[in-house]
Amino acid sequence: MYKKEYEVRFEVSGPTALWNRPDSGACAVTNVVPAYSQAVGMFSAILMLPSVVIRPVKVEICSPICFHNYSTNYGGPLRKADLIREGNNYQLFATVLVDVCYRLYAKVSVNERRERLPRSALDWEKRTTSPAHAYQEIFNRRLRQGKTHYNVCLGWSEFMASYVGEFREDTRVMTELPDIIIPSMHREVFSEGFGSSEPAYTYDQNLIVRGGTLFYPERRGEGDQ
Repeated sequence: MYKKEYEVRFEVSGPTALWNRPDSGACAVTNVVPAYSQAVGMFSAILMLPSVVIRPVKVEICSPICFHNYSTNYGGPLRKADLIREGNNYQLFATVLVDVCYRLYAKVSVNERRERLPRSALDWEKRTTSPAHAYQEIFNRRLRQGKTHYNVCLGWSEFMASYVGEFREDTRVMTELPDIIIPSMHREVFSEGFGSSEPAYTYDQNLIVRGGTLFYPERRGEGDQ
């Protein structure tokens, strides 16, 4: 189903995370692990190249699961009109995770949808014989150097990662965790791939975190996005 693939991986930790459940409504409630698209976003923060497709494979939980009640005053443009007019904030409540640590794994392959690639990507490809292999090499180098295109966040943008890098020797997977069933997890918003501006929401159902590890389901055609 997939062309030649190359593995990339990294470890991330931080004081707070929120992987929003699709059924939680206005008061966000977190899942225990990031969704597929959230994993893609973290890999892309380190290195994003339109010439390749990033396919998350699995995520490992490397810290005890600890939920926490979180509240903040929201003053952005999504407030109701009367709140904006009166200069009032909206009090936002959420259930988050604290002191998180994960190891994420993904495979990268060549983006086969050539018609969606920008000119800059096509010009870059002329300087390499294997875009996916080049991605792996550049990704690992940026990871060692601590470079990112934008800040890696753990769900909400204000929840910044405190560590993003190679696997640390003292980190261990929480294999003793009991099975955790996730009835529904948001997968992607723009599932048509790079260059699509129309939302096409997809979801994964009945996932199981077993032994501290979640394997993201494969879907036919993802390697060609």
